[in-house]
Amino acid sequence: MTGELTASEALDLRMTSLLLRPHPAVRPADVAEVVEWFGAMQAQDLASGLWSLGARLPGWTRSDVQAALERREALRTWPMRGTVHLVPPADTRWMLELTGVRSLAGAATRRAQLGLTEADADRALDVLGAALAGGGRLTRAQCLAALRAAGLSTDEQRGYHLLWYASARGVTCVAPNVGSDQTFALLDEWAPEQRRLERDEALALLAHRYVRGHGPVTAREFAGWSGLTLTDARRGLAAAGDLLSTVRVDGEPMHVAAALADAPRTPPDDVLALPGFDEYLLGYRDRTLMLDPAHQAAVVPGNNGIFQATVVRAGRVVGVWKRTLGRTAVTVTIRPLTSLNAGVRARVEQALGRYADFLGLPARYDWSA
Repeated sequence: MTGELTASEALDLRMTSLLLRPHPAVRPADVAEVVEWFGAMQAQDLASGLWSLGARLPGWTRSDVQAALERREALRTWPMRGTVHLVPPADTRWMLELTGVRSLAGAATRRAQLGLTEADADRALDVLGAALAGGGRLTRAQCLAALRAAGLSTDEQRGYHLLWYASARGVTCVAPNVGSDQTFALLDEWAPEQRRLERDEALALLAHRYVRGHGPVTAREFAGWSGLTLTDARRGLAAAGDLLSTVRVDGEPMHVAAALADAPRTPPDDVLALPGFDEYLLGYRDRTLMLDPAHQAAVVPGNNGIFQATVVRAGRVVGVWKRTLGRTAVTVTIRPLTSLNAGVRARVEQALGRYADFLGLPARYDWSA
């Protein structure tokens, strides 16, 4: 135990864990190291996923990150909760076997709703496996065309389900886009060198990565993030052993990486511009430490799971922002959620300027009421 933490100290630890502040022991040099640090980074929206990486790699551009994905430093697939994540290529299969299998448990029910059979799903695996064999990479449209040519319906979300199913089963993975087109490849060909772990080893590794990349956190938050049962989440945390320590935040015991628990802490005052689907908010069930409940509706309008891009100051969400890409500039519209004076607004524009530099475009700022 390392004692009771104030909210400010807990936020300092979280921002450091999330690589949004300088870490005393880790300075990731590339995409591979960032993704391995987290173990998995939500990335169903590719543009958001690219900036989640760029925000943690100062000086990198979108082209730099895209080139790293082409070098296979990370790949996208559906490892947990039926949601696309960036994962280390060599860890894809054991993650699918550990956490992805829970998403598969409801696949039969979903197929019945869509009018698909188990035979249809198995047929899709064969069709996509044959179409992609030999190192091929096909766009989403080409994959759907191959399924239709084999007599499988892709209308009304059937195509999406079959593409998800093939990746969740470890047959395919999401390869980097070609232009604006999503592409798929065979997992065994795109990432042939797979790490093999026993179940308890896998639970311990996933627990350690989640805690070091998000801590301080509870077992319930690990279960919610990973899609594991609470029993398995606790088992993984226990198996991680001395790699983790326990702290108390508002009296509640939470896990944090042992290497960070006793590091010097400074009150956070950073101003950050983060994408909507960033681990900073998505990695938790309880977001009250970072997000005032009164601002929940502004960040997730309609509570529909679509998160707005956020402005974060001192660990707390203080605004949301949207971008409009033009040919010669990016226009950023900022909506404050709290009162921001002129000095803070200048720092917000500086943070958004980093995003504009990432895109390689000059920025124009539009402050809404």
